[in-house]
Amino acid sequence: MASSLLIHHATLLTPTGWRTDAWLWIENGLIRALGNPADGSTDLPSGLPSLDAGGNLLTPGFVELQINGALGQDFTEDPESIWRLAAELPRFGITAFLPTIVTAPLERIAQAQAVWQRGEPEGFAGAIPLGLHLEGPFLNPLRKGAHNPAYLRIPDPALVADWSPQTGVRLATLAPELPGALETIRTLHAQGVKVSAGHSMATYAQAQAGFDAGIKYGTHLFNAMPPLEHRAPNLPGALLTHPGIGVGIIADGIHVHPAAVQLAWMAKGAAGEITLVTDAMAALGMPAGKYTLGDFDVQVDDSSARLRDGTLAGSILQPTQAIRNLQTFSGCTQAQAIAAFSANPARVLGLTDRGIIARAARADLVMLSAQGEVLSTFVAGKQVYKS
Repeated sequence: MASSLLIHHATLLTPTGWRTDAWLWIENGLIRALGNPADGSTDLPSGLPSLDAGGNLLTPGFVELQINGALGQDFTEDPESIWRLAAELPRFGITAFLPTIVTAPLERIAQAQAVWQRGEPEGFAGAIPLGLHLEGPFLNPLRKGAHNPAYLRIPDPALVADWSPQTGVRLATLAPELPGALETIRTLHAQGVKVSAGHSMATYAQAQAGFDAGIKYGTHLFNAMPPLEHRAPNLPGALLTHPGIGVGIIADGIHVHPAAVQLAWMAKGAAGEITLVTDAMAALGMPAGKYTLGDFDVQVDDSSARLRDGTLAGSILQPTQAIRNLQTFSGCTQAQAIAAFSANPARVLGLTDRGIIARAARADLVMLSAQGEVLSTFVAGKQVYKS
């Protein structure tokens, strides 16, 4: 039996802009049709179950490419938490995500792959893990950040032979300047894994070589990479000036100065190549205190998460705050900022049916208040969160 829902009186964000007093017809998890009463007659069947949006904003669901954990749980420490947290993430407006496994023993990566491959548990309702983001172990020790140096490895195609979207690996971050990196990038690219440059000391030329080998993304722009200099633009300069290369950015005002966020937007925003990420860790949605990121204890206050030596260790940034911050820092519109957390990351993964509100797209949606707070979240047309 078909499952249907009509959401009406919504302020709808479509690829062509906002539509006020709009309706959206969902059937079997997909968007069947959308419109306005002013459009004239429609072929909507009578008796559809309906929900009055009350004029609130209805936007695409958020697609999170880099999240280490939340609500006291860490994906690397406990890969079994992937599906537990997936059921909770819709409270943040997240409808699809990449559980991020930081540098760890290769056996831990294999465990996370196995958890993903087992599929959703019976009765599951929540955000969809699209595969893993493996942030490591092929990182430069000089830019390791909060990653455990004991587990760092030299890139080797043999070590990634079973990494593919089919085995749960969707995105891999590595340093393109390391020995063996270019061959490993080419192998991953051929296997369908999106490859990202990060935790790297790459020069501009080394970054370009990585792009030529198959890198299409940059992990948390400006963080864990050499600075952008006028005579040595390095990895940040390469990421900002090469079309077709997306970049993730942590817009919390701590990881990246607002002026640098504005600079990135000026370089990549109009092309839809800025993707917001939270890089959130276990303390997301929790009070200040001590938490875990991989093997390390992290002290969390009301604004940041840091190792004992002061190194930033992920964030506690919520997606809605990242969207507001991007607007404030860059001067972009609300629609553009929301796209940076929906349409743009979906595009990075090559997904055409997520991150947008359009006919035949998945009905992954977030209802926001006028202040931008999450009121309801829908995954495949099913309401999985209500505030």
